Amino acid sequence: MRAAVLGANDGILSTSSIIIGVAAASESRQAIILAALAGAIAGAMSMAAGEYVSVSSQADIERSDLLREQKAIDEMPEIELNELAEIYQKRGLDEELALQVATKLTEHDALAAHARDELGINEIMEAKPFQAAFSSFLAFIIGAILPFIVTLLAPVKEMIYYQYFFSLLFLALLGAVSAKTGGSSIKKAVLRICFWGTAAMLATALVGYVFGIAIS
Repeated sequence: MRAAVLGANDGILSTSSIIIGVAAASESRQAIILAALAGAIAGAMSMAAGEYVSVSSQADIERSDLLREQKAIDEMPEIELNELAEIYQKRGLDEELALQVATKLTEHDALAAHARDELGINEIMEAKPFQAAFSSFLAFIIGAILPFIVTLLAPVKEMIYYQYFFSLLFLALLGAVSAKTGGSSIKKAVLRICFWGTAAMLATALVGYVFGIAIS
């Protein structure tokens, strides 16, 4: 979910910013479309690669933690059993019951019990690099399609204004959906994303305008 929201947000903002920057320097629709396509593909690949590397590093850490934990279970089973029992005591069980639960779980699957309750690793939270990378790539492309459609339909001379308006609308909708899903303040999420979106698009418009004047 995090990767999807970030990917879509970046897809909208990165692509629209590139379009606005190029549109400020040129009135060629072909140049604007080419820049939008290049930005969308490069951005999607960058997001996917970054997410893959990040989540792969997390997966490597998890595997290393599990190997160390398995070694500790094999070499010091009593100590590890007591550690597990102490965890359950801290969660509210009395000493005897905590030890019984720890013993039963250890007999069933000691590593799984320690991974879940001591290390915080389970099947739901397990790092999945390819899934995260693909989600980021797809979300970025979906986000980038929205400003790209505006590029195809909007008048070239008013491209900057059309892009700014519709990109803010897309970003606001995405911010509202993500806030609603996460149970946070919709107003704060929308204001935050619109503020930083405006800042990014103004920056690229300024760069495009300055370089456009310099080139001409």
